[in-house]
Amino acid sequence: MHSRRTQWLALASLVLLALLVVSGVQPYDRATWLMEVAPVMIALPILWGTYRRFPLTTLLYVFIFIHAAVLMLGGAYTYARVPLGFQLAEWFHLSRNPYDKIGHFFQGLVPALVAREILVRGHFVRGRRMLAFLVVCVVLAISACYEFIEWGAALALGQGADEFLGTQGDPWDTQSDMFLALLGAMTALVFFSGLHARQIRHLEGERPRRA
Repeated sequence: MHSRRTQWLALASLVLLALLVVSGVQPYDRATWLMEVAPVMIALPILWGTYRRFPLTTLLYVFIFIHAAVLMLGGAYTYARVPLGFQLAEWFHLSRNPYDKIGHFFQGLVPALVAREILVRGHFVRGRRMLAFLVVCVVLAISACYEFIEWGAALALGQGADEFLGTQGDPWDTQSDMFLALLGAMTALVFFSGLHARQIRHLEGERPRRA
């Protein structure tokens, strides 16, 4: 394992921790912030805890960093109030703040690369078509489970869950969320599979073989 890459990952982790602190100083809604950034709080310890045994590709670490930043920004403002979303709505003449759709796009792209990396490196599946099919299935399952979590939050918190849900009155919000996750998965498969495969081969070549 290259110490240089480890140093960059350590720096990226520190940056994420700093962003996490900043996002939590004065969030618009504390409960919403906690629910939105919970994946970051869970993922960072897991990534470092498994780094020596199962390090990920640099491509995947980069997209995890971006996804974490998207989550923390959404948590700080709530998705319906992120300034970038209002700017996008103005540029594309949209009737609502679309920032939550960016989050759901990455909710498809990042899990797609995670699933692909685990399936390829674990030799769980052969054939590119079956690999792509299973990756899409995993992404849609994760997206559906997240929608169940949002449903549960709505039932438990009532009107207090509005900031977390971020539906902004859209009756098709659940469907469009899952569609954006699907687009994220397809983007990962179409545009990044080649680079991802090369990085996996390089990473596996560097790791010592087990006796």
